[in-house]
Amino acid sequence: MEKYISNSEKETKEIAKKFAEQLKVGDVIVLTGDLGSGKTKFTEGILEYFGLQDEISSPTFTIINEYVKNNVNIYHFDVYRLTDEDEFYAIGGEEYFDKGICLIEWGEMVKNVLPCKYIQIKFERDLCQENKRTICVEKVEK
Repeated sequence: MEKYISNSEKETKEIAKKFAEQLKVGDVIVLTGDLGSGKTKFTEGILEYFGLQDEISSPTFTIINEYVKNNVNIYHFDVYRLTDEDEFYAIGGEEYFDKGICLIEWGEMVKNVLPCKYIQIKFERDLCQENKRTICVEKVEK
């Protein structure tokens, strides 16, 4: 497991850009943590790495946003509003896993649908320091 400390949104994005260097088609990244813990900022950093900073929008109400850059598909899911894993199946969520890079905010909500191998990134806020975040990156194999 890798552990990072971020003291600002800018640092969170920089950590994400560095992380994005290793991503490839078929990677599934699950982002977990409380509201406001940095999941979306981290995702923005990944998208910036791929040159998509002008196209970023939150998929909170649409569930998924699709981006394409240099023949790489990036799928950004926000599954917070899904009531259960059946809804993820209903939108064909699992069909995206091998078509591009998948970023899934609140991915713990669809844990049983995830592929056998994925990367989990946990975000924790520091209650004493408002802008401080601990970011833990772990490769998971079921």
